[in-house]
Amino acid sequence: MTSGNATLAAWQRLSRYPGGRWLFSKFVDFKAPYFGSAGARIVELRPNFARLALRKRRAVQNHIGTVHVIAICNMLEKAMGVCAEASIPAHLRWIPKGMTLEYPAKAATNLTGTAEIDPDDWRPGDLKVTVTAFDENETVVVRGHILLWISERKRG
Repeated sequence: MTSGNATLAAWQRLSRYPGGRWLFSKFVDFKAPYFGSAGARIVELRPNFARLALRKRRAVQNHIGTVHVIAICNMLEKAMGVCAEASIPAHLRWIPKGMTLEYPAKAATNLTGTAEIDPDDWRPGDLKVTVTAFDENETVVVRGHILLWISERKRG
């Protein structure tokens, strides 16, 4: 994907400035309001890769004091969304189709979430986006795939 992609171009422009990453994250939350509920912040975005940060705080904790898995899923879906938007070829469009995750460890610290797409997979049909959440010790706390349906944009 070239920097002609509007999402990627906006990230590249804003992330150079103090507060720019925060502002870009807030813009994404405005466009897709539910993403803002977990408070995940975009810290890296490039074609076919996104990395977000989620602070462990009371608003995202469960009854045992760890980060609730739905908050983690929210972060991973946001990572997938910005990754897809920053990467998709102009003649294609995407929509989420499903999510398959496993939770191998408790999330007891601040988290990092990533979304990765194989660049060769951008074609009509199913596309698996690999998503992973890590704690501060690099322990994987959630891993899996978000399945996208990729189709051609209608012309005209």
